[in-house]
Parts: sequence; C-alpha cells; structure tokens
Amino acid sequence: MAVQRNDILWKGIIEDLFEDLLRFFFKEADSLFDFARGFSFLEKELAELFPAQDLKHPKSVDKLVRVFTKSDAEQWLLVHLEVQGYPQQDFARRMFTYYYRILDKFKKPVTCIVIFLGKRSKQHASLFEQEFLGSKIRFEYNSYYIGEQDEVELKKMDNPFAIVVRTALMKWKHHRNTARLLKFKISLARELLQFGLSKEKTRRLFSFLNYYIHFEDRGLNTKFDRQLELLTNKTTTKMGITEQLLDIAEKRGEGRGLQKGLQKGKTEGLREGEQKKALSIAKQLKTFGVSIEIIRKSTGLGVRRIKAL
Repeated sequence: MAVQRNDILWKGIIEDLFEDLLRFFFKEADSLFDFARGFSFLEKELAELFPAQDLKHPKSVDKLVRVFTKSDAEQWLLVHLEVQGYPQQDFARRMFTYYYRILDKFKKPVTCIVIFLGKRSKQHASLFEQEFLGSKIRFEYNSYYIGEQDEVELKKMDNPFAIVVRTALMKWKHHRNTARLLKFKISLARELLQFGLSKEKTRRLFSFLNYYIHFEDRGLNTKFDRQLELLTNKTTTKMGITEQLLDIAEKRGEGRGLQKGLQKGKTEGLREGEQKKALSIAKQLKTFGVSIEIIRKSTGLGVRRIKAL
C-alpha cells in the first residue's frame, strides 16, 4: 500500500514540478527548452506502446513527455522518466525497449532519465549492450541515484525539485530511525516557509513531504502536526494549519520578489485544472484509508467534498 502511495506521489510531483525537474537535470535547460510552449504528458500514447500485459514488471511511475526546444519551431523531443525503487531483472533491456518503441513511433529524438531511489548496484545498470556476429548495440541512458547524493549540497540549491530529492533521500537513508526522520520532516517544513515559492507550488511540495514521509506510528504524525501549529503560532483556525503555512510562505515569498497575482483564495477559488488535480489526489488518498481530516489539510478540499468522493 505504501509503495502504491509513493508511486502516486511521484507521478504528481513530476507533473507539478516538471520545469524545475528539467532545470535540475540539465544545466542548460533555459537555453535548450522553450518553456513558453509548455509540456504534453503523453499518458495515452505510453499506455498504447507498453500495455501492462506486455511487461513482466509493470511500473506505474512512467512519464512520457513532449518538450519543445528553442533550436527549431518544429523540433521536439520526448523525455522518458522512471522512478525505480527496487532492482529488476533485465531492467536495462526494458529501458532499451522503451527507447526504440518511442523512437519508432514518433521519429523524434528521445532522451531517458531514470531516477533510482537507492545507490548504484549491479542490478542498476545504466546501459544495455548486445553483440552478435559483428552487429553491436550499446544503449546508454541518464541515471540518477538519490542514495548517493549529498544532502548538504542539495540544501544549497534554489531549485524546488531539490526539495523532492532531499525528501526521498532522507526517507531512504533514515527510514528505520523515525525520530531522526521526524526531525528532518519538521525542519524541511520550516524551510518551505522560507523558500519563497508561490502558494500553489508550496502546497504541492508540502503535500509530497507530508505523505512521502508518513509514519505508521500515529503519535509521530501527531507530533508533526503540533510542530506545524507552533510554526503558525495558532492551534485552531477556520483555515486549517496547512492554509496558515501557505499564507506565511506566500507573504515571505512576496518579500523575496515573487511575481504578482499569486492565488489568494481558498481551494474553492482554484482554477478548474487545479481543482481536478486536488480531487484526484484526495480520491487516491481516500482509497488508502487516509483520514478525511488529513486529506483536507493536504488538498484544501472541504469535508463534504471529500466524503462525497
């Protein structure tokens, strides 16, 4: 159940922070990609290329994304992302299968990024090789190992996706030391207030942090909630603790020169697309048995709306 929940969280945060993700992995992103043209997440096309029954180990955290570049108005490439938590047999071969099917279908340049949640191992190969009677194949793809990253260096970055990586790193590194993990979770929640992001982006990052690092011990979750109350200097409010945090983050962000026009209303005032995303997240969390109160704090939806899902 926890694995499914994390898959859903990764899916959502990759879409929410995709522009930041590209800047995180490609230093020349701003000169390479035409961000003004946006991105297209090709969920239907990916499902058609790789039906679940064709894969021995189907993964749900696959993202096929069309990204426009600045070099040519008609030029675009496909970025295939996969968040891999556990080593799988023939993984490199499967990545090669992804590559040639996408290349054959779209006839466009393809790049692949694989995010491994742990450290490098023999099972975590970053290339596929094959040779037979003079015919050779050597396929390499971008591999990023979260377990090998330096938390101190990540903390220095001003890229929001670094917060996602830090969250995953600390969960992987200290999953057995719940006291230390709780301390980190509280610290990162405090940092989010200082980061100077928009209210909506802060909401999405906080939601990822809150549910990716979620404790089986309810007492630890209660301690975290109490720390949030201390951060807001209040214990009760109609807005809820999460909304208070977001308001604090927004005000501090304005002090750092955030762009004008940030969303100031409650969830009822969200744009239609954002409303649908909040409903989708709430529905998934509800299937996992997460309490209505926690879902409300995370998504900002009303209790009646959540109960009606």
